[in-house]
Amino acid sequence: MTELRSGGQLVVEQLLREGVDTAFCVPGESYLEVLDALHDAPIKLVVCRQEGGAGYMADAHARVTGKPGVFMVTRGPGAANAMVAIHTSWQDSVPLVLFVGLIPRAETYRESFQEFDLDGWFGSTAKAVFQIEHAERVPELVARAFAIARSGRPGPVVIGLPEDMLRDRVAVQATDSISVQPSVPAAQTMDELASLLATAARPLVVLGGGGWTPAASRQIQAWAERYQLPVTVDFNCLDLIDQRSPSYVGSLGYGRAQTLAEAMRDADLVIGIGSPLGDIVTDSWALLPVHGHPARLVTVLPDHNALGAAHPRARRITASVADFAAALADLQPGEQPVWAERTRALREAGEQYRRPAPIAGDVDLNAIFSHLQASLPEDTLVTWGAGNHAGWAGRFMRFTGYPSQLAPRNGSMGYGVPAAIAAALAQPGRQVLSVAGDGCFMMNGQEIAVARGLGVAPLIVVLNNGMYGTIRTHQEIHHPHRVSGTDLVNPDFAAYARAYGGHGEVVERTEEFAGALERARASGLVSIIEIRIAQDIISPELRMSDLHQ
Repeated sequence: MTELRSGGQLVVEQLLREGVDTAFCVPGESYLEVLDALHDAPIKLVVCRQEGGAGYMADAHARVTGKPGVFMVTRGPGAANAMVAIHTSWQDSVPLVLFVGLIPRAETYRESFQEFDLDGWFGSTAKAVFQIEHAERVPELVARAFAIARSGRPGPVVIGLPEDMLRDRVAVQATDSISVQPSVPAAQTMDELASLLATAARPLVVLGGGGWTPAASRQIQAWAERYQLPVTVDFNCLDLIDQRSPSYVGSLGYGRAQTLAEAMRDADLVIGIGSPLGDIVTDSWALLPVHGHPARLVTVLPDHNALGAAHPRARRITASVADFAAALADLQPGEQPVWAERTRALREAGEQYRRPAPIAGDVDLNAIFSHLQASLPEDTLVTWGAGNHAGWAGRFMRFTGYPSQLAPRNGSMGYGVPAAIAAALAQPGRQVLSVAGDGCFMMNGQEIAVARGLGVAPLIVVLNNGMYGTIRTHQEIHHPHRVSGTDLVNPDFAAYARAYGGHGEVVERTEEFAGALERARASGLVSIIEIRIAQDIISPELRMSDLHQ
């Protein structure tokens, strides 16, 4: 006879069947039974300071481990705070499962304390939303949620857990995890791709999206090098190919080199692997118009209904990145490609673009980031959120293996610090660097308390210019000399780190950085190096004053 189990116990037992070893949360009385069941389970529960931070940690954990991230929040305000991570996971194609504790079933539709409509909140942003009304269905629906999160285009699934349902006891056991079948491209499809390459003169490969694995990255790189293809990457996808590869020619995200824009515009074959060739990589389709561009287009996406794949003439290959990458092993060039010299020229132009030019003034960020790149281990994992600060890390840091760069492709501020903490937890012993702007850091900087509690020691470099720099840049372009709503008053970030038991440094001159970095790394603690910079510095080559000339 099956032993009676509570709904809360069944949630945790099914998590174990799904291979979950880490979950992130902000606790709530609405799911006490789950918290109690976790007490005796071999799942590491990471308690965060805000639901958005918990969600970002779960998202980063998924990207680093390749398994669905899991986080838990309470109803109403807790779930509202979690929405930012669900949107990030949705746009970045990251498998995520969010558990939301809910009010008791008998109290619905009375505007009870913290009552809210789960499907109304998340229905347009999650792949699926379930509310489990009966404890005996917990294993079934949790297993289905994980399968949906992993399958096709990966993404978030939300599960509602009524408080009283979690207390119900039923004679049910956890079920096996649902197997997700691969979407292997047909041999004919791969033959057609080979034919397109055989008749191309100016091809360009664009890597992007989610669902990547280290093996897929290596396999696609090997294929590109066999064909001597030029490979670029989509926005915030800098680690999808080893940047030392002779095929890597740079990023088509924000802050790209003009040579890459021209390569996209002039290409006669564009292959987007994981990338739908959307607005950022095509400059809102100006470089690759939806209608009228003569190039032949191929997109490899796990969902044939993929949003963002706007080109009606594109040859669409429906397959996961991993399965498509494995199928590339049989493709071999028949002769020396006619575009080989073009690839070498694009590669050299890309490398030239990455060489830092000196910046006049007290702080030369170009030199500082070059020093970071030279000083940190080759496999350093770098995170950031959203803002102008990402321009230096994206341009001057070199990424040599997947995963080594975590950043939100939906442009969500506050991501970098929680992501760094989750990455350091998932891969102990690996150097983790988070690059933050002052505005971005303050959105989730409190999560460094979690780092101290876990004993992990990411290095956080905060570029402090006392403003929301990206918005201020747009403001100066459209409304010059009319500053409104973009100035910031900040704490002493080094003192902030020390207040949490970490290590703090302040840098106000370029020559101070090397010593600060050495001391921070030697401390063995979560560390903040605050670099105080003038508001005029907005990118590696652009000054605010340049906008007014």
